[in-house]
Amino acid sequence: MEIKLVNIGFGNIVAANRIIAIVSPESAPIKRIVQEAREKGVLVDATYGRRTRAVIIVDSGHIILSAVQPETVANRLSIRENNSHIIDEE
Repeated sequence: MEIKLVNIGFGNIVAANRIIAIVSPESAPIKRIVQEAREKGVLVDATYGRRTRAVIIVDSGHIILSAVQPETVANRLSIRENNSHIIDEE
């Protein structure tokens, strides 16, 4: 099994196949999820002190904070998947 990685900003990389959701941190339910993750010790802050713009939820129950827009992370993820299909076909 090949592990596909996606850059979430500032040189931080996440296993793409473990990502469940990439969401904006604006809503109250997401803020609550982040706070609960912080209390449980399963929060990974990859913002380098910058404003959180994307919250990444992974299948292990960890919550990852990123300083790049959710659309940017999703685009990087889809570009990575498209490139792997091209490579597989060759």
